[in-house]
Amino acid sequence: MSASEKIKARAEQVVGKTVKRAAHALGNKTTEAKGTALEARGKARAAKEKGKDFFDH
Repeated sequence: MSASEKIKARAEQVVGKTVKRAAHALGNKTTEAKGTALEARGKARAAKEKGKDFFDH
């Protein structure tokens, strides 16, 4: 997994979780859903990169 892609994946997860929690505290369902989607996209990016690493070896 390249370092830059790993950082992007982790950053998306952290930002998504933060947005989700803040929106939940404020009661904003739309923004909460966007945060959940961003977090999921970060997890998917990380899984993709791990799969690339697995098949490279």
